[in-house]
Amino acid sequence: MSKPVVAIVGRPNVGKSTLFNRIVGNRISIVEDEPSITRDRLYGEGEWLDNHFLVVDTGGLDLDSEAELKDEVRQQAELAIEEAEVVLFVVDGRTGIKPMDREVANLLRRSNKPIILTVNKVDSKELEEKVKYDFYELGLGEPVAISAKHALNTGDLLDEVISHFSTEETGEYDEDTIRISVIGRPNVGKSSLVNSILGKERVIVNDVPGTTRDAIDTYFEVGDNQFVIIDTAGMRKRSKVEAGIEKYSVIRSLKAVDRSDVALMVLDATQGITQQDKKIAGYAHDQGKAMVIAVNKWDLIKKETNIDQRYADEIRYEASFINYAPITFVSALTGQRVLEILDIVEYAAEQYSRRIKTNVLNNVIKEAISKHQPPSQKGRRLKVYYATQPRVKPPLIILFVNDPTLLRQSYKRYLKNSIRKSFGFDGTPLKIIARNRK
Repeated sequence: MSKPVVAIVGRPNVGKSTLFNRIVGNRISIVEDEPSITRDRLYGEGEWLDNHFLVVDTGGLDLDSEAELKDEVRQQAELAIEEAEVVLFVVDGRTGIKPMDREVANLLRRSNKPIILTVNKVDSKELEEKVKYDFYELGLGEPVAISAKHALNTGDLLDEVISHFSTEETGEYDEDTIRISVIGRPNVGKSSLVNSILGKERVIVNDVPGTTRDAIDTYFEVGDNQFVIIDTAGMRKRSKVEAGIEKYSVIRSLKAVDRSDVALMVLDATQGITQQDKKIAGYAHDQGKAMVIAVNKWDLIKKETNIDQRYADEIRYEASFINYAPITFVSALTGQRVLEILDIVEYAAEQYSRRIKTNVLNNVIKEAISKHQPPSQKGRRLKVYYATQPRVKPPLIILFVNDPTLLRQSYKRYLKNSIRKSFGFDGTPLKIIARNRK
């Protein structure tokens, strides 16, 4: 199920970026006193009362300004509003209503989306009582007065936000259906690869980066297996993303990853793995998705002895955090090894859902510890009493120990490698958590 999207909009310099940072818990967006410093949209993940959602920070909706990029900023904000489940319309409680606030309010009313009028920079009870009455004039319901800078009433605001989230499940496919999101940079051949897998022209194929603007779901069956393949728009480095539609498509790409079981990461064989490839794969990894790497355009590579192994080693070295992902070398143009992709995806999905019996798991953990004892820290040594796997998709292993702080990352990697050696878990992230036995 994809996460709801919350868009933060308003005229420049009302504190949108400060509110964004407050919600996501990180200083991702630039915060300055200069108006219009947020030129493009930023994305972050928010969480409130076990509700997870994407937060979109937009540039100011300066409808009258002659400033450079005003049309692009407005377009991006409008597109963010279109995709959002909830819109936070931020105004400045200190300056009161400005003509631009009224114009933005008129624009938002036409969206037919839940709008929460958020009066920012209100850091006293006296000002709160005053501004609430003033901003009723905008006709967007009861204002919520906050101070994003000082975290005043932001909890009340988030309570209101999550009240608008749909409680209906959006998964329209059977539980056994394997959902595949096809991700990667623009122009690496994702749409061509999808068409080759499906054997028909289901999505547009074009050499122009970003042709696929929407995430397109295609349901199909192979033998007894059911699949849904989601072709997404390519995600480009922020500094190179054109204003407008392509940025809007990034939200859908992220939501497609959220809805999938397996992320099919497509790389361009002629370019190798890039920083942006690693960032895209990192999002799927952080979301705990199974992953398969398809190196496309393999027909363009001059064949030498062990060339595929050298490519695979480079990928493993550059992106060691996804060294669990199987790598296959394909050509969407010639069809080389394309049919093998679904077999690899199916296997990764099986590993993603695999559950190990507690007694078998504990035998493997005990054997690993007997071969290599945990290092001692200030005279104390980690003791693992027992282990269990309470969750799949992705698999989660919980170790009950004498002191969780004694589990170093290096020893956690050792245990993780021991588990993979015994049980596989190819294609899926594997998480290990230590808890106090008491």
